[in-house]
Amino acid sequence: MALVQSISLEEELKRNPELKKSDIQILQDWCAKQPHLPKIADNELARFLHSNYYRIEPTKNTIDTFYTVRTHVPEFFSNRDPLGNKDLRSMFQTAAYMPLPDETPEGYKIIYGRLINYDPSAYVYNDAMKYWNMVCDLWMTTEGTMKGHIILVDLAGLAFGHTGRLSPMGIKKFLYYLQEGLPVRLKGLHFTNSVPVMEIILGMMKPFMKKELMEILHIHSTPESVAKHIPLDILPYESGGKAGSLMELHEKNIKWLETHRAWFLEDEAKGRVNESLRPGKGKSATDLFGVEGSFKKLDID
Repeated sequence: MALVQSISLEEELKRNPELKKSDIQILQDWCAKQPHLPKIADNELARFLHSNYYRIEPTKNTIDTFYTVRTHVPEFFSNRDPLGNKDLRSMFQTAAYMPLPDETPEGYKIIYGRLINYDPSAYVYNDAMKYWNMVCDLWMTTEGTMKGHIILVDLAGLAFGHTGRLSPMGIKKFLYYLQEGLPVRLKGLHFTNSVPVMEIILGMMKPFMKKELMEILHIHSTPESVAKHIPLDILPYESGGKAGSLMELHEKNIKWLETHRAWFLEDEAKGRVNESLRPGKGKSATDLFGVEGSFKKLDID
């Protein structure tokens, strides 16, 4: 099985004039003093720096959060075998999550999501997030730094029954990771084909969204509204575009995940923190997300 062809540091230096080897060295020196962190390659450090617009201190925070969340949220980041995990295989039949082949005129790349099985009982939130993050991880690793990222979710098929499949704590964990740990320059969070039930889901999301995320959140009910931000041509046929049929793109994307099975298994073995080695006091999930108990009555799983 193929291990990932990732973008080298040399390539990143050519791509990003603001990226300096001296900054990479500063981060290497800092990482050497953080025994709880895994070994982080230079090209990965470049991605973290780029996502923070080359500010060193915020970059350190993102690095620590990225690996810490992956350790303490096993429901999103463990058992990521695209061939051997039955629950994941089931989610591959339930939703399509994929990077789209083209980009916006600004050079922003899009990660796209849509249900393909509309039955709410088929949707399992933790498995959906695991799948989404696998696509995102492989995408970031193979593409390297990008000018900007857009998340676009087509809400076709979303029903009231899906809201019962969500939990506030699950949403909190994902939004924390998205805002604090994901090394991307997020330029838009778009929901298209909006349906009234989206209001309930937004109500669950908003307590955990920072002002900066609220400012790039867009809910669309018409293709014309989407077109003000994203050229429709680059979307799949089913979302009003010309990029190809959803199922063809989806099948190709699943093959891409399967081909990189060895990479996912290796990442899980190596890309986590060791809390017993953290300087000072180790962190727990409660330190990151508070107590889950207060949400228990709303958990449906």
